[in-house]
Amino acid sequence: MTFPDRLGCSTISFQHLALPDALRDVRALGFQEIDLGALPGVCDHVPFELDDRAIDAVAATIADAGIRVRSVNGDVGDLNVPAADPAARREHLERLLRLTAAIGAEALVLPCGALDHEPAATLEVDVARVAHELAVAGTLAEEHGTRVWVESIHFLRLCWNAERAAMLHERTPASVRAVLDLAHVVAAGDDVAAVVDAWGDRTAHVHLRDAVRGDFARPIGGGDVDLDAAFAALASVGYEGGFTLELPARAYTDDATATSSPAFRAERLAAIDAAARHVVPKLEAAGLAHRGVQIR
Repeated sequence: MTFPDRLGCSTISFQHLALPDALRDVRALGFQEIDLGALPGVCDHVPFELDDRAIDAVAATIADAGIRVRSVNGDVGDLNVPAADPAARREHLERLLRLTAAIGAEALVLPCGALDHEPAATLEVDVARVAHELAVAGTLAEEHGTRVWVESIHFLRLCWNAERAAMLHERTPASVRAVLDLAHVVAAGDDVAAVVDAWGDRTAHVHLRDAVRGDFARPIGGGDVDLDAAFAALASVGYEGGFTLELPARAYTDDATATSSPAFRAERLAAIDAAARHVVPKLEAAGLAHRGVQIR
C-alpha cells in the first residue's frame, strides 16, 4: 500500500535503526515523505557534530532513498536560557539550516524552550527569550533559502499548553510558523479544535500520535485524541500542510536509541503500519489526504 502524499512518517518512529535502515523501512511501509529526526538522545539520525562531511553523508543517504523531507526536527539548546557559548549555538543552528536546505526540507523545527515548565527567570522573560531566538533563527533560515518552524506546545517543555503557546506566538514573527502535535495538546488538557481555530493559518505542519491527559505517548487509537474532530477543525481553517506520524518507542530515556532485535523491528513496523491505516480513512473523509484536494 502507498499512503497518501500528505501523510508522512518521522524517522523518530525508527529511532532504534541507523538512518539507511530507517529509510528502507519507511519506504517499505509505503510512505513518500519523512520528517528527519535530529534530536540528540531521542533520535540519532543526524550526527550532533554536524560538519561538512556529515551534512553531505546525510543528504546522500536521503537522496539514495528517493524520499521527500518535510522538516528536520532539531534542537540547538534551551532557547529560554542564555547560551553559555552563543557562537557555538549559532554555528550549530547554521549547520542544521545548511542540512535542511541541502535535503530540500521545508523547514527546521525548533523546540519551545527547555524541558521544564518552570522558567529560568520569569515566564515573561523566558518566553521573550524563546521568541527572540526563533526570530534570529528565522532570519538565518531565510539566508539559507529555508524556514524555521516551532513546535509551540510540547507537554514537557516551557511552552507546555495553549496559554503559553499563545504568549509565544504574540512575541514571534508570523514567518516562524507553528507545528501542531495533537498529542501534546491533549496531554496538556487543552481543546484541539480551539487550538486549531486560534492558530489559524499559522499552523504549518501536524504531528500525529495519541494521548491522554498527562501522557502524550499513547499509540494511535489508544488515547483521547479525536482525529475526526481534529481533521474537521483543520479542514475548516483551510489547512494545507502535511501530517506526520511521530511514534517513538521511547523518548527522553537513557536507552531511547538503543539498538533493537529483529523481533522488535518487526513489531514496530506492524504498529506503524496499523497507525497509518487507522489515520488514512479519517484524512480521506476530511478531504486532507492529498495535496491540492480539500473538501471545504
